[in-house]
Amino acid sequence: MAKVFNGRSATEEYMSTHSLTFSTPDMTLRKFAIWLGEQVNLPNGERGPRLMLYLEEKGSKKERELVPDIDDSFKPSGAVTEMYKEVETTAPTELMSPPQLSPLDRVTLEPETKFCISCGG
Repeated sequence: MAKVFNGRSATEEYMSTHSLTFSTPDMTLRKFAIWLGEQVNLPNGERGPRLMLYLEEKGSKKERELVPDIDDSFKPSGAVTEMYKEVETTAPTELMSPPQLSPLDRVTLEPETKFCISCGG
């Protein structure tokens, strides 16, 4: 049995219980690391670092099962869940093509009328 750290679960709990007001990314990362190292009561009755609560046992040691979930797509949570409830999160199935642009020439680049700086006409 291999033990794997569930980082997504740990970060979700940390973010839901800590304010990020006036925090830089560096400060947030440091606080998260300290939070993971805090001594807490573990399920077996002993005390240990909070990190131990997020270790999960995986039955097989296939490498692709042990790869962490690095999906960074936007998943609304908390206060914005209702706002994004009806937004389609899947990508369009048809290929998107770039807009058709007309070629630029001297006629399209020059303004239609002349403007006089001194009289405004």
